[in-house]
Order: sequence, then C-alpha cells, then structure tokens
Amino acid sequence: MSEEIFDVVNERDEVIDQAPRSEVHRRGLRHRAVHVLVFNARGELFLQKRSMKKDCYPGAWDSSASGHLDRGEDYDTCAVREVREELGVQLAATPRRLFKIDSCEETGQEFVWIYQCQHEGPFDLHPEEIERGGWFTTSEISRWMDEKPEDFASALLLIWQRWLRDFQHR
Repeated sequence: MSEEIFDVVNERDEVIDQAPRSEVHRRGLRHRAVHVLVFNARGELFLQKRSMKKDCYPGAWDSSASGHLDRGEDYDTCAVREVREELGVQLAATPRRLFKIDSCEETGQEFVWIYQCQHEGPFDLHPEEIERGGWFTTSEISRWMDEKPEDFASALLLIWQRWLRDFQHR
C-alpha cells in the first residue's frame, strides 16, 4: 500500500508543498486534520480508544473520529470521510463546524477544524484505527481528563478545553 501524501502548509494554512505522511511527521511540518465530536440525543460524547497500531498516540482516547486531510482535500470533505471510514456512518450532510485550532505542539503541527454532529450509533468501528469506543457524559470526560490526562491524545485535551468554554451550554 502506498504511503499517504499530505499537503504541507505554512503558518497561514496555505498549501506550499506535498510530502509523504512519514516525512511530514518526522520533520514536524505543518499539515491539516479534522476532529469530529459525535454526540447522542442524551448529550453524551462518543470517544474512541485509538488502536495500538497507530503511529501517534497508540492506545490513547481521542475524539469520535479524526484524521488527516489527503492531498488536495478540503476540511469539510475530510470530516465526512473520516466519520464514514472510522465509524461506518455515512452522514447526510457536513457536520457543523465549531472552531479551528492553529498548528501547535499539542496537535502535532496540524491545523485542525473541529466539527460536531449527532448520531445514536451503533457504529462499525474500523479495527486498524480504533480498539474500542464508548459514550461518556461531559462531566465524566472532564473529571477523567483532570485525573488522568495521560489517557488522552494531546489534541483532544486542547479541543475539550475550548469546547467546554465556548460550546458546552449551547
């Protein structure tokens, strides 16, 4: 299987080059990703436990679905694709865009758009990507992150702080 090729971007999230995934990560080049937060009607968030086969944060808990943009792909298209690939759900529309995080150490130099949608499951989890998943209340997640932040991918910790501040009560 050929290696994924990512768009490399500058500090303004403008495409300046393309490079293989391994090179982008090894050299710490800026690139693009999405995270999708899937809530159910009870207000619980589905979190995934990343597969131990993942090159970044193996075994860590992460957002419902997340992934890199492919070369030439836009954020909205990637959000729909990642939900389909990781959770087995074909969304009827692009999830709601919430906010964007600029590339930083916590995101692995990724510019990240965060999306939110609602789905009740069940999900068909991609075994190469996800070990397991579960529904959690916002208070359970916040308490867990306070007590054991090492259980989570660093980008999700950053995303969760911003989501709590700006979107929890909407």
